[in-house]
Amino acid sequence: MNNYLSRRLSVLLLAIIVSIGLKAQCNDYNFSFQGGEVVNYHAYYNWGFIWLNAGKVDFMVDDAKYNNKPAYHIKAHGATYNNYDFLFKVRDTFEVYTDTAYLEPFEYKRVTNEGSYHANYKYLFNRQNRTISADIQKEENPLESKIIPWKECSFDLLTMVYKARNIDYSRYQTNEKIPISMVVDGEVHDIYIRYLGKEQIKTRNGRKFNCLKFSPLLVEGTIFKSGEDMTVWVTDDLNRIPIIVEAKILIGSVKAVFVDADGLRNPITAEIK
Repeated sequence: MNNYLSRRLSVLLLAIIVSIGLKAQCNDYNFSFQGGEVVNYHAYYNWGFIWLNAGKVDFMVDDAKYNNKPAYHIKAHGATYNNYDFLFKVRDTFEVYTDTAYLEPFEYKRVTNEGSYHANYKYLFNRQNRTISADIQKEENPLESKIIPWKECSFDLLTMVYKARNIDYSRYQTNEKIPISMVVDGEVHDIYIRYLGKEQIKTRNGRKFNCLKFSPLLVEGTIFKSGEDMTVWVTDDLNRIPIIVEAKILIGSVKAVFVDADGLRNPITAEIK
């Protein structure tokens, strides 16, 4: 059971990322974030009637250079708190370099440490021949290297979060399905999210926000059941910051709750004072 619990925080980080990625308007310019932005979350796990504040997830954006070109260096880190490490120690890191115009990725890395499970992923994106060079190593298995076709408007998990924040959501109707395309575990997955309209949401510390609400289609065969058992609320303003993400899993459920943010490009006008 501890091995199962040890992967909950990483699942929560993936839930945030998977649930808000959109395929549409993939060449839009960035208006929603800037270098220096930091967004923090508490990570909760529900087992029975008890919600455990078991860890945290942090997203960070820095101005950078990649092969002498202007770039964003985007990072996400998920970790259990030290007093929970004896039960399920998690230290997961995602990072990507993207261009600053259309947020197309240059290089993506993921380092997973969840209890006794360890894995490393690295993708190099080739714009000339539209391929992805993937290096994947899981636990004690040999390094797997392969070339993946890189079709238009498909992104890694982390880049997709920030692409989604630049989309004009007013173009979509309630219950409309919006396709997404992501590279996950060395494969391209075509799924969708369902736009559920607008809703006010309240966090555990009492803050209220006007939000846009979504439910993504989950891929069968993961620790999730197939179907739309995940819900995400993002701010209905120019930032599009995820406020709450909830997901049912095989045992219990997980939740990420917004704590604070710094270095935002735009005011959080969605907050209800």
